[in-house]
Amino acid sequence: MRKMINFVGPRYIFIGISLTVIALSIVFILVKGFNFGVDFAGGTMITASFNKTDLQVGDVRKIFSQADPAFANASIVKMTSITGANANTRSLFDLTVKQFYNAAQKEKLYSAVQSVAAKDNLNVKFESFQTVSGYAAASLRQSSMWAAIIVVILLLIYIGIRYRFVFGIGALASLAHDLIITAGLFSMFWITFDSTAIAALLTLLGYSLNDTVVVYSRIRENLKKMHGHPIDEIVNVSINETLSRTINTSLTTFIVVFTLFLFASSVLRPFAFGMSFGVVTGTYSSIYIASPILIGWLEKRRKSLAKR
Repeated sequence: MRKMINFVGPRYIFIGISLTVIALSIVFILVKGFNFGVDFAGGTMITASFNKTDLQVGDVRKIFSQADPAFANASIVKMTSITGANANTRSLFDLTVKQFYNAAQKEKLYSAVQSVAAKDNLNVKFESFQTVSGYAAASLRQSSMWAAIIVVILLLIYIGIRYRFVFGIGALASLAHDLIITAGLFSMFWITFDSTAIAALLTLLGYSLNDTVVVYSRIRENLKKMHGHPIDEIVNVSINETLSRTINTSLTTFIVVFTLFLFASSVLRPFAFGMSFGVVTGTYSSIYIASPILIGWLEKRRKSLAKR
């Protein structure tokens, strides 16, 4: 028989650590807030190309801020270079500014940027120009909030149907743990919080719940097979029996999303960031939050049944 890792023994230590991290995350969210993206705050996203491949972010910021001071604090990311039909290589930059430009303002900005760039013998083109009004951003924020609420309700209904109440409490605690900590990381590291970040959080909830359900299913099986054994032993055995599956699934998922985070464009980075850390918190909560939280409830239930 293989050696069992004692996961539930130090459970109070890990629950204490989790509560501390959750409190810290809430403080960051309330005090620092989120770095809302254009689709949540309104503004403009521009992909600009230049005929100079060694151009740096600072150079582009200088050009655009001279054309419009609003770009002094814009988010600018250098992308990979592209080669046009005439074999000329151009460098690409993604610019995000929280200011709305209508058609006339866009033409004025384009002319001003071209004029400034021409002083350094640079040719600039707007490869894409997307704007989101404040009204549209507010509507999208509201829609995202309702989507999150509906997802949580559906997940809780699923847990309620498949398992009894005590399991639902553990699953809910696990989901809240993952959601708050991952959201706190967005605030802490000032990662853009946009619709892709919401997609990451909702995907994370489903991923975390799936991991928890696997462990819960084994606990439910072992409650029958190991009848009479201490509850903490049953839970610990169940975690160990599903550990290899949990690690394999989490590790392969983490490798994919973390690689995406390192090499993806600025559009996908919020999603990849949320999933990278979310996979870690989801795996942790399935082992140290969702499962150990059952022990006290199941022990009380066993004692109440014994008294009947």
